[in-house]
Amino acid sequence: MNDDETIPSTYEAWRECITVRCGIKLTGPYIDSRLKELRRTDHPRTHEFKRLYGDRQLEKTIAWFEQSRANVMGESR
Repeated sequence: MNDDETIPSTYEAWRECITVRCGIKLTGPYIDSRLKELRRTDHPRTHEFKRLYGDRQLEKTIAWFEQSRANVMGESR
């Protein structure tokens, strides 16, 4: 993610944004809670995310959380 890119467009940029810039550890429980929320179309934060970033970015973000979940599951084996 370059300095001009506010919204991540790739998994790598998104992961850097979450883990480096925001300092959030992508743990199983954190990922699960975010996926649960993002998949609820009636959740106020999901509604706000869609309003700000659109359906396509929501789909990408869910896919990136799912990819991270698969990575976490692979690491715990």
